[in-house]
Amino acid sequence: MSTLPTLLTAAQPAATQDSVGTPLLWGITIGGVLLLFVLDFVITRKPHEVSMKEAVGWSSFYIALPLAFGVFVWSRYGGDRGIEYYTGYLVEKSLSVDNLFVFMLLLTAFAVPKELQQRVLLVGVAGALVLRGVFIALGAQMIASFSWTFLLFGAVLLVTAVKVLRDALSHEDAAVDIGSLRTVRLLRRFRPVVDDYRGPRMTVLESGRRALTPLALVTVAILGTDIVFAVDSVPAVFGITGDAYLVFATNAFALLGLRALYFVLEGLLGALAHLGFGLAAILAFIGVKLVLHWAHGVWPATPEVPTLASLGVIIGILALVTVTSLVAKRRAEARDADDGAPPRRETVGSEVS
Repeated sequence: MSTLPTLLTAAQPAATQDSVGTPLLWGITIGGVLLLFVLDFVITRKPHEVSMKEAVGWSSFYIALPLAFGVFVWSRYGGDRGIEYYTGYLVEKSLSVDNLFVFMLLLTAFAVPKELQQRVLLVGVAGALVLRGVFIALGAQMIASFSWTFLLFGAVLLVTAVKVLRDALSHEDAAVDIGSLRTVRLLRRFRPVVDDYRGPRMTVLESGRRALTPLALVTVAILGTDIVFAVDSVPAVFGITGDAYLVFATNAFALLGLRALYFVLEGLLGALAHLGFGLAAILAFIGVKLVLHWAHGVWPATPEVPTLASLGVIIGILALVTVTSLVAKRRAEARDADDGAPPRRETVGSEVS
């Protein structure tokens, strides 16, 4: 009769390990994130169409910054924490790319003008940061209190992996039916919506009533997708490290560069056609890793996956799907050239709320 409680409580939670996040380091990191977010807001305050040169420049900055921070973590807290940080960042950056493809679908479906896309993306990033901060706090508390949280997180990732794989196979999400989005239907129940964009304004006075603009609808739709991705990404990085500070840092760094990265990937939409398959494999791998970690606490003979091995597997998966995507793209272009058809653009399936 006591077997089940024993199984649920035996594993030692990883979140009980000493965190590198001192109050000073937490304060500096949160302050730095806020400062960078304000910088992004200043950049997007005046609506303008983003050039590829501008997008590549800011993307390079937002990739160099977390890489440099990883050097600090490695030199200050040791190689183990450094590997955890870099592996977690790689996972979160990969998932954020999938997040961007969904943003592309929504911005296209709502026909958002080029000069307003930065503003929508900035709100989406802000929402994602807040939501992931909440999920990280809840997840860390659950892991510290209940060891079966690893089993729960593992199950969430395995289910998500199946969903991502199904979408990648079917490509059913290549288009978005705006009227079917729950967030849009809910808003239209309470407020009228005008048909055209009115600059960066979310609401306007129309016929004596306060009405929403399409910009408000797409912003809320993107915030809805943030919830979905927070549920997926936070358990994924907890599968790499139990240090809540590193979980937050990897999420923050992965999200901050999304606005600029969007405009880089927009011009390379067909180059990562197999990314969905890679993300499904990564999520399934981390899900199994979490289940094995829980099982190790119950049955010590159960093997665990070292963080260094996790890093190797994740890099290998991403490299493989990049190569296969490029090969598939070249073959498709060759077939289109033979048929006299224009080059095709492929999309990555994912979940839209």
